[in-house]
Amino acid sequence: MNPSRHPGRATDDAVAPSWLHPLLRAVDSVQADELSRFTPPADGSGRHSAVLILFAAPDAAGGPDSADVLLIQRSATMRSHAGQVAFPGGATDPQDVSATATALREATEEVGLRAESVDVLAELPALFLPPSGFVVTPVLGYWRSPHPVGVVDEAEVAGVHRVPLSELVRPANRFTVRHPSGFAGPGFAADGLFVWGFTAGLLDRLLRLAGWEQPWDRQVSRPLPD
Repeated sequence: MNPSRHPGRATDDAVAPSWLHPLLRAVDSVQADELSRFTPPADGSGRHSAVLILFAAPDAAGGPDSADVLLIQRSATMRSHAGQVAFPGGATDPQDVSATATALREATEEVGLRAESVDVLAELPALFLPPSGFVVTPVLGYWRSPHPVGVVDEAEVAGVHRVPLSELVRPANRFTVRHPSGFAGPGFAADGLFVWGFTAGLLDRLLRLAGWEQPWDRQVSRPLPD
């Protein structure tokens, strides 16, 4: 896997509902530094991984107001990013033929997702997670046939949530997160979750690229919860 490569669109617009088309057009040419300030090391180091950004809607024609995105809360005992809200995903295994294969396999192992229920729409440019050294490829998907999902392995996942996009775009649910290290980045309060870090940063940029973002007060800040 070449972390500088932009894999791009995996399918055509006809597969996705029309409300996702603006996002798909935007990610066709998006670069890694437009999604995160942390891009993969130039020397090719880092452990490859992938996450699945999975959108669903009860009514495909209903638009983003009725849509949601699948998020997990990582177990508090995990070695890295313990307790954080994340997209389903994880490290690439030798048998994985692509980032898409990694993202779908991990989602199956973590929440019981059936891969055949998903239309993969695009692979985004690979990004970097400095705290854990992972090179992460985000994979966009449309959950064509949603089905019940839940925690499969409590050692990895503490909770599974389908978070409404309407909660994520609501200005009252948005704020800047300030970390004791000096890190400052976007945060969300949605579906009882405190979303920050890599996941919040990606959500922030995708909402903006899709044209779904509503103006919010970046001067409002919250510290990380204990």
